[in-house]
Amino acid sequence: MLTKRIIPCLDIKDGRTVKGTNFVDLRDAGDPVELGALYAQQGADELVFLDITATVEKRKTLSELVKNIARHVNIPFTVGGGVRSVEDLDVLLNSGADKVSVNTAAFHNPQLINDIAKAAGSQCCVLAIDTKKEEDGEWYVYLNGGRTKTDITCFDWAKQGVDLGAGEILLTSMNNDGTKQGFALDITKRLSISLPVPVIASGGAGTMEHFADVFEQAYADAALAASIFHFKEIEIRELKNYLLQRQVAVRN
Repeated sequence: MLTKRIIPCLDIKDGRTVKGTNFVDLRDAGDPVELGALYAQQGADELVFLDITATVEKRKTLSELVKNIARHVNIPFTVGGGVRSVEDLDVLLNSGADKVSVNTAAFHNPQLINDIAKAAGSQCCVLAIDTKKEEDGEWYVYLNGGRTKTDITCFDWAKQGVDLGAGEILLTSMNNDGTKQGFALDITKRLSISLPVPVIASGGAGTMEHFADVFEQAYADAALAASIFHFKEIEIRELKNYLLQRQVAVRN
């Protein structure tokens, strides 16, 4: 049986880890190198680094910071933010990333997903989707760090991305982000049961039970969280012990 993964996320702005609520009201959460090293020691299965303003500021991801973090972690490391080409992919892989995450640039140029998959393999290409449930009950794709609404549904874009070669979906619910009220189980479940690739649930973790819910009820392959780890509200080892007691398969 494939084990479920616990993934801390480092949202980076100006070289620091930050965390907000519903993608706004950012506050400082610490040094990303120190946090990355700590999570690797605590038993995190992977680490995600997202340069959250790279796209809006029209610049590349902070490759020197990526190198520094990579030197301190021994677990798979995904990097996203400002990835627009295979050249950007090469820079990040050479800096120590194991996978790259694409979001806005891939939406505007879907061929980018195919190019990355061909250059480095589908397992290296993570399609990050920021999505928000609107009044009509449908989940829509948002771009530019949640600033720009599209009229494309999350499900349709995820399916297209997988068809183009994305090997994993990183699904962030903007409605749930930072609320600590639990993950968006409905859209996570829809993608998990419909797509042939792993789905990482993101946005809303507040308790250990929320992780169990997203694995047991929404069939997510991995669950990503930020503030509860950064501010030491939940410790990764403790979380894994809880999940094992719930008979959720995780690496001990």
